[in-house]
Amino acid sequence: MEIMPESRSLPYPLGVSMIDGRVNLAIYSETADSVYACTFDESGSETRLRLSERTGHVFHGFVDGAGVGTRYGIRVDGPWDPARGLRHNVNKLLLDPHATAIEGAYDWAADNQAFFGHDLDDPETRNDTDSAPVTPRCVITDASFDWGDDRAPRRLLSETVVYETHVKGFTMQHPDVPEEIRGTYAGLAHPAALKHFTDLGVTAVELLPVHQFVQDSHLEEKGLRNYWGYNSIGFFAPHNEYSLGGADQADGRQVVEFKQMVKAFHEAGLEVILDVVYNHTAEGNDLGPTLSFKGIDNPAYYRLVEGDEQHYFDTTGTGNSLNVSHPAALGLIMDSLRYWVTEMHVDGFRFDLATTLTRQGGDAELHSAFLDLIAQDPTLAPVKMIAEPWDTAGYQVGGFPADWSEWNGKFRDDVRDFWNGTDSVLGTVSQRILGSPDVYEASRRSPLSSVNFVTAHDGFTLADLTSYDVKHNAANGEDNNDGESDNRSSNGGAEGPTDDPGVNERRARKRRNLMATVLLSAGVPMILGGDEIGRTQGGNNNAYCQDNEVSWFDWAHVDESLLAFTQKLIALRAENVALHPAWFRQAPDAPDDPQDTVDTMRSDGHSFSDDDWDNPDARSITFVLGHPGADSFALLLNAAENGVEFALPEAPGDAWELAVSSDEEQDVEEGATTLIVRDGSFTLLRSRA
Repeated sequence: MEIMPESRSLPYPLGVSMIDGRVNLAIYSETADSVYACTFDESGSETRLRLSERTGHVFHGFVDGAGVGTRYGIRVDGPWDPARGLRHNVNKLLLDPHATAIEGAYDWAADNQAFFGHDLDDPETRNDTDSAPVTPRCVITDASFDWGDDRAPRRLLSETVVYETHVKGFTMQHPDVPEEIRGTYAGLAHPAALKHFTDLGVTAVELLPVHQFVQDSHLEEKGLRNYWGYNSIGFFAPHNEYSLGGADQADGRQVVEFKQMVKAFHEAGLEVILDVVYNHTAEGNDLGPTLSFKGIDNPAYYRLVEGDEQHYFDTTGTGNSLNVSHPAALGLIMDSLRYWVTEMHVDGFRFDLATTLTRQGGDAELHSAFLDLIAQDPTLAPVKMIAEPWDTAGYQVGGFPADWSEWNGKFRDDVRDFWNGTDSVLGTVSQRILGSPDVYEASRRSPLSSVNFVTAHDGFTLADLTSYDVKHNAANGEDNNDGESDNRSSNGGAEGPTDDPGVNERRARKRRNLMATVLLSAGVPMILGGDEIGRTQGGNNNAYCQDNEVSWFDWAHVDESLLAFTQKLIALRAENVALHPAWFRQAPDAPDDPQDTVDTMRSDGHSFSDDDWDNPDARSITFVLGHPGADSFALLLNAAENGVEFALPEAPGDAWELAVSSDEEQDVEEGATTLIVRDGSFTLLRSRA
């Protein structure tokens, strides 16, 4: 008879895994002396078990008696020596970095000192207050789920239209979503929510952070909350407040609810993109709390100041930066990305402050370990990768691999400037509309490298961008109401809400101009959720802490005209290849090439000279956009304060007809050779093939 070997605990995968029905826990720490698995029963009584095995720098062992639904945490014992960057404190209950669900929230008012490894009055002294009574618990989850015939939509980038939104805010006031599920993953998956996305015509919904994040104590003291969620602590766990049970009853159900949401999105033909925050965590700097990584292996997970390891190197503005030069931190990120693709079926990622993740040394590197690891990973190869190409130390636009897309801040700024009538921007805005070849073409990248947007979660909404010249952040408890210089906003003649019909008409026209420029430019368009219905934040352009009606979608006051206009634009883009080129358009006199074609000309029909591009007063331009065998379009832009007569180019096919315009009175006479485009407006003409 063959004798089977006894099951052995394994060092990989990290976190919790099941081996022959037993719970295996593995924790990485190069600097720890010992690691304890701590489980909790329903009464909150704690049982500690020292992980008895160590392979390399991974502590591991079986946690007998644990199973699906068990609440747990870890304690790590080791040296306390802040000067050397070592912050072990066995009295602090820590979150497992690989936990797939977390129950509870940090109640800073309950016992503020307990969350800190150091004494609040003497930061170099260790504080031994036990944090377990007030610390959230990790939850062991069941990985099984009936995905049925779920299949990723795998939309081509050239056909993608991104819609940036918030799990909670989208449905909190939606009248057709049952009240009991508003603000949850289930609410966002409700047919009424899905119908809005599909009727609008977007193809991908980009969710603000859904990784487990921490509420900031300084905000709670002011009666505010971290609404956006850029304060991560659990890179594998869906944020528990968005589950039906809420944070205190998040017994792992948030994982199932998230999967159900993704499955519903896929059934509707929609992709799910996650805004992920791997550049920093909620533990802050050397004066911040000890919640997880800091107490497990501080030098491995965080970048410390060389020669002054008590302090943190920070390019995120949050107090810390993840140490992407260390295999442990890189491995954590890669494990997390693969988990969300394989287990949660998401379709892509938008990396917050992505430049920080490429800084192995002081500078951002195109061939950093982070980018190289993603490039060679077959699990991640099919999904969309979008970078926010900057951090507090610099702007890296155009510095990511060819198969990545980037938020194009130049597009946002130049398009705002153009429609505000700023001098000397016609040449640069032309580059943006053509996919920013000045940024991407030299490195053999395509216009799909550019994510085009004029508004995002961080800043004014479209309605406020055209209604306010001044920031209005007083509700945040912050005195930062500086002027219009960095907003590039324009109120149209009055500040805030007004009954003046002339002002409101100018604002409506400018909103249509901005929306159309995003949707008619080469690249990947991104719409800020709510812009299509005229959502306002009352002029607040930094509503990160407004988890209330300031940020929530107001479905009772939908701008139906703007909504219909946006739907029409997205449909036009989807149906016409000339409006969503996959590569940079070639000039008509270029060598024979199957790619798209484009021609640019002055409003009088003549070609631009160098002097024309440099003319500070030039504010009008015509683009002729085509594709072999398809309909062609003439895009006429006029940012001047007066109407401009455009000489119409020769129609490549049938006579020009009106496709769409920001001027609701615009008309095109049959056989016309000229067209007057009114002040501050655009017109798109169509020539059917």
